[in-house]
Amino acid sequence: MLNQQIDLDLLFHALADPARRAMVERLSRGPAPVTELARPLPMSLPAAMQHLDVLETAGLVRSEKIGRVRTCAIEPRAFGQIEQWLAARRSEWEKRLDRLDEYLRTLENERDGHG
Repeated sequence: MLNQQIDLDLLFHALADPARRAMVERLSRGPAPVTELARPLPMSLPAAMQHLDVLETAGLVRSEKIGRVRTCAIEPRAFGQIEQWLAARRSEWEKRLDRLDEYLRTLENERDGHG
């Protein structure tokens, strides 16, 4: 559980920054060279590379250097971890809301039965 928490911390930290989310959004359409990922962002190429390093460290992105070009791609397995975590939270809240709904119906039925 602790390792999973650390992984989730890295994943959510990596996605917390708008520039990194923009990079992930672009990569969701397919692999891209670092220069293409950096181009629309208001920062230098070295700053963009630091953001990509955060994404890579979190396991969201992988990169490969061929010659002078570093190309990045999405790592889908990392997004699966996020989806599993969110699904578990959603399930917990749905159960709680179902119990609340059941309780409110019980109160309503008791009120209607006494009125």
